Amino acid sequence: MTNSSESLFTRAKKVMPGGVNSPVRAYKSVGMTPLFIDRAKGNRIYDSEGREYIDFVGSWGPMILGHADPKVLEAIQKRAEKGLSFGACTEIEVELAELITSHISHIEMIRMVNSGTEAVMSALRLARGYTGRDKIVKFAGCYHGHSDAMLVKAGSGAMTFGDPDSSGVTRGAAEDTLMAEYNDLESVEKLFDMNKGTIACIIVEPVAANMGVIPPETGFLEGLRKICDKEGALLIFDEVITGFRLAFDGAAGYFGVTPDLVTYGKIIGGGMPVGAYGGRREIMEKVSPVGSVYQAGTLSGNPIAMTAGIVTLTQLLENPAIYDNVNDMGGYLAEGLRKATGNTVNQAGSLLCIYHTDKPVRNYADACSADTGEFADDFAKLIAKGIYTAPSQFEAMFLSNAFTKEDLDHTIEVFRTIRED
Repeated sequence: MTNSSESLFTRAKKVMPGGVNSPVRAYKSVGMTPLFIDRAKGNRIYDSEGREYIDFVGSWGPMILGHADPKVLEAIQKRAEKGLSFGACTEIEVELAELITSHISHIEMIRMVNSGTEAVMSALRLARGYTGRDKIVKFAGCYHGHSDAMLVKAGSGAMTFGDPDSSGVTRGAAEDTLMAEYNDLESVEKLFDMNKGTIACIIVEPVAANMGVIPPETGFLEGLRKICDKEGALLIFDEVITGFRLAFDGAAGYFGVTPDLVTYGKIIGGGMPVGAYGGRREIMEKVSPVGSVYQAGTLSGNPIAMTAGIVTLTQLLENPAIYDNVNDMGGYLAEGLRKATGNTVNQAGSLLCIYHTDKPVRNYADACSADTGEFADDFAKLIAKGIYTAPSQFEAMFLSNAFTKEDLDHTIEVFRTIRED
């Protein structure tokens, strides 16, 4: 006997806040009961009652090879026979660090952690410790995890629930976080003028992928680099989503702009819980036990996660055509959806977002103008027709190498059909 999503959600709400372990999963903004997923393979996902969906979530980005990649599964099953965790040094964590530092020129040293949130929190502390300054600049609508200093005009889940800030974040935790507008260099320059010699870093999603998908306009990332160089601040690229997705060297390589520090998550662990931060050697050597910036983690460098990461990244290195394929498919799907819906569709490589508006979307305010009610209506219709997308207007669609042109053509036709209903 199978358990329905409704019955599972009823049970879950009794023992977990909102019945979920991450807010967007609650489907609150679309007024539905969340789907409970049982299994996945390739680009298909199956709920607890066995219904099949074409999956445009991909575990929120890690599954660039598709779900249950056979090489990844074989490797982690074999590795698990040796033990799941030791809380000690292992050869496998050295191998993953060597793999990354030998192929990404701006990553000379790297520290493994357990999530993107932890990676960002650690990178910000490092930037402050390295520069001796307190303030940081972030952009409205960009999401960098749920650490206190970052829950100021946060994206995705916070936007979905209409409350960009979080209760429990003290004024002291947030007062050193300065807010700029994405794609607006003037707003950044003003903050530096008003806070001379006190800003440690700028942190940015090089493609803003937590208020939908908003690519950087020409000169924006280059302008941030110049400002940091002029002001003695560090430039941090939050590549939890774009890292190893747009290209092996992420948005930094894709756009040709070199950051001082990078944060990673998602693809770096092949679907396992993992994060990392890295950058120039002189900066990273400020991290304990070499330097004075303390950061630790009992499960950091977990051998199962390291194995999944190595096998995933090795396949991407050995098959660079994967990037051509998924990025080309992103462009094909985006153009098809524009014609099918009449909506604005933003795309960067294999990331895209349909905004329920016909106006350009280039920043947080533009994203907020999208019709979330229309989005919720479309979402329910898509689920009914076997298309699984994120239950939020402010999340990305992710493509994987498991997609085919037939999958995309079918998806475009479903969108066209629901708009005509």
